[in-house]
Amino acid sequence: MLDPALLRAHPETVRRGVRAKRIAGAEAALDDLLLLDEEHRLLRQELEELQARRNAGAKRIGAAKRAGEDASEAMREVAGVSAEAKRLEERERALRDRIDRLRLEIPNVPHESVPDGAGPQDNVVVHERQGIAPLAEPEPHWAFLTRKGWLDLEAGARVTGAGFPVLRGDGVRLVRALEAFFLARLAAAGYEEVRVPLLANEASATATGQLPDKEGQMYRVDDGLYLIPTSEVVVTNLYRDAILDEDALPLRICASTPCFRREAGSHGKEVRGLNRVHQFDKVEMVVFSPAAASYDELELMTELAEGLLDELGLRYRRLSMCSGDMGFTQAKKYDLEAYAPGQDRWLEVSSVSNLTDFQARRMRTRARPGGPGGKGRPEPVHTLNGSALALPRTVAALVETYRTEDDVVQLPDALRPFVGGDRLG
Repeated sequence: MLDPALLRAHPETVRRGVRAKRIAGAEAALDDLLLLDEEHRLLRQELEELQARRNAGAKRIGAAKRAGEDASEAMREVAGVSAEAKRLEERERALRDRIDRLRLEIPNVPHESVPDGAGPQDNVVVHERQGIAPLAEPEPHWAFLTRKGWLDLEAGARVTGAGFPVLRGDGVRLVRALEAFFLARLAAAGYEEVRVPLLANEASATATGQLPDKEGQMYRVDDGLYLIPTSEVVVTNLYRDAILDEDALPLRICASTPCFRREAGSHGKEVRGLNRVHQFDKVEMVVFSPAAASYDELELMTELAEGLLDELGLRYRRLSMCSGDMGFTQAKKYDLEAYAPGQDRWLEVSSVSNLTDFQARRMRTRARPGGPGGKGRPEPVHTLNGSALALPRTVAALVETYRTEDDVVQLPDALRPFVGGDRLG
C-alpha cells in the first residue's frame, strides 16, 4: 500500500500514477480514500479535544475530593464528555477500518521512467539479443515433444483437466536440468535457496498484493488457503512483521516451486502445448533492498536472468513495460521474452519488478539503520521479485531452437553438466 504521507502531501501525483495504471475502479477508490482520510483527520482532532477535556475534568474531580469539596458538577460534566468521546471512538474505529480496506484497492504508482501506455502495444523494447540459428524449418515444440513421447497433454487433461500437462522421460530430464542450472547460477550470485509451502493463507496473499486484486487468477482450497501463483507470495512473507538489520540488506532469496494459475481468456496458438498452462515450475528471485538501492537491484536481477538466456544461447529481448501493462503492485517492470522459432512468436519467460515499499507497508517489513542494536527509526524496505526463469516457455523456446535434423535436441554447453550428456532424444 502507499505511504499515507504521500497521499496527503501529493494527492495529484498519486492520482496521475493511479490513472496511468488504468485499473478499473482505482481512481474512484482514491477519491473515496482522500475524503475519508480528511474526515478521519478532523474526527481525530475533535476526539483529542474531548479526551483532553475528560482528563482535565478528572483532575478537577480529584482535586475537589482531596479538598473535601463537592465534585458532583465536575463528575456530571466528565460523564457527558466521556460518553461523547466513546461515541466518537467507535465512529473513529469504523472509519479507520473503511480507510484500511480502501488502501488495499489503490495500486502502486509507476516510476517516472516507466513508459505511459494502455497495453502490450505500448511496451518498449530495451534491447534484443540474437541466439543460435535454428533449423530452416523449425517445428512447434508441442509437435516435437508429443512425437517423442515427452509431453502427454491428453493424460493431463484426463487426470486433472486442460492446462495440466504431463511430462515424461527426457522431457522430465530437461526440466530438472534447467531447474538445477538456474539454481546453481543464483547460488553463485549470492541467493539463498529456500524450500517453501505451496499453499498460502489469506494474510500472505493480501500482504503481497494478490488479494484483493487477483482472486480470479488463484485456486482456493476449501479451508481458505490458496495454491501459490508464484513462490514470491510465500518467500516475501517469510519476513512479514519483521524488523531487519539495514546493514544486512540486500537479502537475496530464491525458490523453485510449482505455480498454479487459472490463466483464463486465451485462445489459439497462445495456449498450445506449454505456452499457457495452469500448473508450471518456476525459479523465483526475491530481494529485500534498502530504498536507495532498489532500482540498482532491479537492473542486477534483470541482468542475472538475461545471463541465463545468454548461456542457453536463446534469442531474447527485454521489454520495459508500460504503465497500463504492469501489475497492481509494481512501480517498474521488465519482461524478458524468448523467441520460439517453431511458432515465430515471442514467449514471456521472466518478469522482474520493483515494488518499492508497496508490499513492505502491507507486510509491516522494516529495516533499522545502525546495525544490530541500532537506535534509528525502522523504515519500510523495498521488495523486488523476478523469474529466473519460468520453465515451460523456456523449454518451448529451447526445444524449438535446438532441434536438429536428426530429430534430437542438441543441448547448449551450459546445460550439459546438468543433463550428463550433449543431447536428448
